[in-house]
Amino acid sequence: MRILVTGGRGFIGSNFIRYLLANQKFPVEKVVNVDKQTYAEQGMNLEHMGISQDSRLVDIRRDICDKGLVKDVFESSKPDFVFNFAAESHVDRSIQDSEDFVMTNVAGTANLLDASRDCKVKRFVQISTDEVYGSREEGSFTEDSRLEPSSPYAASKAAAEHLAFSYFRTHGMNVVVTRSANNYGEYQFPEKLLPLFITNLIEGKKVPLMYSKKNPGLNVRDWLHVEDNCRAIWLVACIGENGEAYNIPGENERTNIEMTRMLLKEFGLGEDRIERVGHRKGHDFRYSIKGDKLKALGFEYKHRDLEKSVGELVEWYRKNEEWWLRLK
Repeated sequence: MRILVTGGRGFIGSNFIRYLLANQKFPVEKVVNVDKQTYAEQGMNLEHMGISQDSRLVDIRRDICDKGLVKDVFESSKPDFVFNFAAESHVDRSIQDSEDFVMTNVAGTANLLDASRDCKVKRFVQISTDEVYGSREEGSFTEDSRLEPSSPYAASKAAAEHLAFSYFRTHGMNVVVTRSANNYGEYQFPEKLLPLFITNLIEGKKVPLMYSKKNPGLNVRDWLHVEDNCRAIWLVACIGENGEAYNIPGENERTNIEMTRMLLKEFGLGEDRIERVGHRKGHDFRYSIKGDKLKALGFEYKHRDLEKSVGELVEWYRKNEEWWLRLK
């Protein structure tokens, strides 16, 4: 099986490639990674993981917004499966300037879909996010819920989904979409909450928690270990129904203040280490998705104990300062 991955030097993409290459059950002949290598990929994840020299991996520095180069890569690699992880993903930066998000997340996805159609790819897997649903205070979203994204980032991901499904309906392409909860784990760029807070505390700095009298860190996120996400994505790619979306929840909802206190406890520190900062514009209050369709495929979690997994993650960042220090 020949697999093409985009954004495979990023957090989730690199963990997915490592998962594919490490699992001997998969008949993986070749994994071609296409990555623009923006600031978020400067951690040299594949090298640090020790898989960059695997003979099955072909690593190509390309921008998926370049239609001609994308076409060339597809024609030379002839992939069976395509996994589109490539995306601008930081919500705060999308609020400041949305252009890169629209270009990569929407136009780039269109280029990949065109190339996949022309090369008769067996299955196209669009990697999306629970943020496409927007926020809700009670209950949980299902795959049939209306998409109401709040940020330019989430809107661009929703647009990419619509494009992918349009190729299923118009061209008869084999397309599935995964919508995952808030990922955490090794090799996450230190701009997201857990890696930023962990590395700040290791450095003796405070942690910047969005906080106000009306909302003292009560925003809720559902925490999904990146390894579980990778396993779920592969399962959906293998046996998911054509033309369907699949939620991948973490089933570990916590408020941001709860996550912060969990980390402070891990370090033996008090709440005086919290730096209260203002909430971002359009800050979604709570993300929550149901994963009944995923479980119907037979999926089971390996990382259910959030406190244990966070403790292991803190230890990983302590032992791998050479990876993240230069990124900060």
